[in-house]
Amino acid sequence: MSTVAVCDTQPIAIEGLRSLLESAESLRVVAAENTVMDGIGAVRELRPSILLVDKAFGYQAVSDWLAMLRSSPVPVATIVWGSSFSEVEAMRFIQAGASGVLRKTASLDTVLECLRTVERGNTWMSGDMVRDLDRLPHPAHSPLTARELQVMEAVERGCKNKHIAAELGIQIGTVKIHLKHIFEKTGIRGRYGLALSGLKEKGLLSMSAGQ
Repeated sequence: MSTVAVCDTQPIAIEGLRSLLESAESLRVVAAENTVMDGIGAVRELRPSILLVDKAFGYQAVSDWLAMLRSSPVPVATIVWGSSFSEVEAMRFIQAGASGVLRKTASLDTVLECLRTVERGNTWMSGDMVRDLDRLPHPAHSPLTARELQVMEAVERGCKNKHIAAELGIQIGTVKIHLKHIFEKTGIRGRYGLALSGLKEKGLLSMSAGQ
């Protein structure tokens, strides 16, 4: 049986999720905390398979926790959930290390789909969080060069232009030129769309049809 820990700012949300999961086979809530520190302690002690953490704790607090979990010897599939997400917010959490992003308004079927997907080691998000879902992935009009592929992979990891330039030993202006060519060749708009496309093309991202 897979174990789930929940860390949320609102106790009523925790109880609601616990009630929802009571009807699910092979999933059991083993911890329910309403502060990040208590949540960290519960994860260290109980080592759940899946962690749901509230977006309302703030991006910095959640991303710091995600960084801590990435360095942990015991993997925990972490889902960030909240009342609403923009495409940019969702992708920022994925790039920070979240296995999934989920709206609190999701149906039970959607919640279970998300939990089971991240437990298998895949990344999950709702398709309606992405404006241009039909464009992902989009075949390149012409092949990307080796350098363009390096830039694209760095974008998938969430690297900024200055970090990409330093990593590849090139100028920031050159990075911008490579990105312009990548966007033209793939037909994808924006670096978040590019990152989503890369994850989906590699089979690392599962999307629901919407909620």
